[in-house]
Amino acid sequence: MICGGLVLLACSSILIGYAMRDGIEFFRAPAQVAEARPVDGQRFHLGGLVKEGSLVRGASNEFVITDGKAEVPVRFAGILPALFGEGKGTIVKGFLQAGVFVADDVLAKHDEDYMPQEVMDALKAQGVFQPST
Repeated sequence: MICGGLVLLACSSILIGYAMRDGIEFFRAPAQVAEARPVDGQRFHLGGLVKEGSLVRGASNEFVITDGKAEVPVRFAGILPALFGEGKGTIVKGFLQAGVFVADDVLAKHDEDYMPQEVMDALKAQGVFQPST
Protein backbone atom coordinates (compact mmCIF):
# COMPACT_ATOMS: atom_id res chain seq x y z
CA MET A 1 0.00 0.00 0.00
CA ILE A 2 2.81 2.39 0.90
CA CYS A 3 4.71 1.67 -2.35
CA GLY A 4 1.52 2.14 -4.36
CA GLY A 5 0.86 5.46 -2.60
CA LEU A 6 4.39 6.67 -3.32
CA VAL A 7 4.05 5.73 -6.99
CA LEU A 8 0.74 7.63 -7.23
CA LEU A 9 2.27 10.65 -5.46
CA ALA A 10 5.25 10.63 -7.84
CA CYS A 11 2.97 10.34 -10.90
CA SER A 12 0.73 13.17 -9.73
CA SER A 13 3.76 15.40 -9.03
CA ILE A 14 5.09 14.76 -12.53
CA LEU A 15 1.71 15.51 -14.10
CA ILE A 16 1.33 18.75 -12.11
CA GLY A 17 4.82 19.89 -13.10
CA TYR A 18 4.16 19.05 -16.74
CA ALA A 19 0.86 20.98 -16.71
CA MET A 20 2.47 24.05 -15.13
CA ARG A 21 5.44 24.31 -17.49
CA ASP A 22 3.61 26.67 -19.88
CA GLY A 23 1.87 28.67 -17.14
CA ILE A 24 4.98 29.95 -15.38
CA GLU A 25 6.30 33.27 -16.67
CA PHE A 26 9.57 34.58 -15.24
CA PHE A 27 10.65 38.21 -14.84
CA ARG A 28 13.72 39.40 -16.74
CA ALA A 29 15.50 42.72 -16.99
CA PRO A 30 16.93 43.91 -20.34
CA ALA A 31 20.48 43.04 -19.23
CA GLN A 32 19.37 39.47 -18.45
CA VAL A 33 17.75 39.21 -21.89
CA ALA A 34 21.00 40.43 -23.51
CA GLU A 35 23.12 37.94 -21.52
CA ALA A 36 20.95 34.88 -22.10
CA ARG A 37 18.45 35.54 -24.87
CA PRO A 38 15.27 33.49 -24.46
CA VAL A 39 14.08 31.47 -27.44
CA ASP A 40 11.54 33.17 -29.69
CA GLY A 41 8.01 32.54 -28.48
CA GLN A 42 8.97 31.86 -24.84
CA ARG A 43 6.69 33.95 -22.61
CA PHE A 44 8.13 36.09 -19.80
CA HIS A 45 7.77 39.47 -18.10
CA LEU A 46 10.18 42.24 -19.07
CA GLY A 47 10.66 45.25 -16.83
CA GLY A 48 12.64 48.44 -16.68
CA LEU A 49 12.35 52.09 -17.60
CA VAL A 50 10.83 53.38 -20.84
CA LYS A 51 13.74 55.02 -22.66
CA GLU A 52 13.39 58.76 -23.20
CA GLY A 53 12.56 59.61 -26.82
CA SER A 54 11.69 56.04 -27.78
CA LEU A 55 7.89 56.09 -27.50
CA VAL A 56 6.07 56.05 -30.85
CA ARG A 57 2.30 55.94 -30.46
CA GLY A 58 0.13 54.51 -33.20
CA ALA A 59 -1.78 51.40 -34.22
CA SER A 60 1.23 49.45 -32.96
CA ASN A 61 2.83 51.36 -30.08
CA GLU A 62 6.59 51.02 -30.04
CA PHE A 63 9.07 51.90 -27.32
CA VAL A 64 12.32 50.71 -25.77
CA ILE A 65 12.74 49.32 -22.25
CA THR A 66 16.13 49.85 -20.64
CA ASP A 67 17.82 49.16 -17.34
CA GLY A 68 20.85 51.33 -18.07
CA LYS A 69 22.98 48.46 -19.38
CA ALA A 70 20.85 46.99 -22.16
CA GLU A 71 17.80 47.89 -24.20
CA VAL A 72 14.96 45.81 -25.63
CA PRO A 73 12.58 47.19 -28.29
CA VAL A 74 8.91 46.55 -27.53
CA ARG A 75 5.83 46.50 -29.77
CA PHE A 76 2.33 46.65 -28.25
CA ALA A 77 -0.84 46.66 -30.36
CA GLY A 78 -3.22 47.90 -27.70
CA ILE A 79 -4.13 50.91 -25.62
CA LEU A 80 -1.33 52.05 -23.33
CA PRO A 81 -2.23 52.85 -19.70
CA ALA A 82 -2.88 56.52 -18.94
CA LEU A 83 0.13 56.75 -16.59
CA PHE A 84 2.51 55.10 -19.06
CA GLY A 85 5.28 57.38 -20.27
CA GLU A 86 8.93 57.87 -21.06
CA GLY A 87 11.33 57.62 -18.15
CA LYS A 88 8.82 55.68 -16.04
CA GLY A 89 8.98 52.13 -14.76
CA THR A 90 6.93 49.49 -16.52
CA ILE A 91 6.47 45.75 -16.84
CA VAL A 92 5.34 44.16 -20.10
CA LYS A 93 4.14 40.60 -20.60
CA GLY A 94 4.75 38.75 -23.84
CA PHE A 95 7.49 37.09 -25.88
CA LEU A 96 10.46 37.80 -28.14
CA GLN A 97 10.02 37.59 -31.89
CA ALA A 98 12.97 38.36 -34.16
CA GLY A 99 14.65 40.49 -31.48
CA VAL A 100 11.53 42.55 -30.67
CA PHE A 101 9.47 41.94 -27.55
CA VAL A 102 5.83 41.54 -28.60
CA ALA A 103 3.76 42.59 -25.59
CA ASP A 104 0.18 41.58 -24.98
CA ASP A 105 -0.09 43.46 -21.67
CA VAL A 106 1.56 46.63 -20.36
CA LEU A 107 1.60 47.56 -16.67
CA ALA A 108 2.52 51.09 -15.62
CA LYS A 109 3.28 52.38 -12.18
CA HIS A 110 0.31 54.01 -10.51
CA ASP A 111 1.95 57.09 -8.96
CA GLU A 112 5.28 58.86 -8.90
CA ASP A 113 6.56 56.94 -5.86
CA TYR A 114 5.67 53.38 -6.85
CA MET A 115 7.82 51.08 -8.95
CA PRO A 116 7.26 47.32 -9.26
CA GLN A 117 9.62 45.45 -6.93
CA GLU A 118 11.07 43.36 -9.77
CA VAL A 119 11.94 46.50 -11.75
CA MET A 120 13.44 48.18 -8.68
CA ASP A 121 15.58 45.11 -7.91
CA ALA A 122 16.79 44.87 -11.51
CA LEU A 123 17.69 48.58 -11.62
CA LYS A 124 19.49 48.32 -8.26
CA ALA A 125 21.48 45.35 -9.58
CA GLN A 126 22.56 47.45 -12.58
CA GLY A 127 23.43 50.42 -10.33
CA VAL A 128 20.99 52.84 -11.98
CA PHE A 129 18.16 52.93 -9.38
CA GLN A 130 17.46 56.42 -8.07
CA PRO A 131 14.83 56.55 -5.31
CA SER A 132 12.36 59.42 -5.28
CA THR A 133 13.18 62.30 -2.99
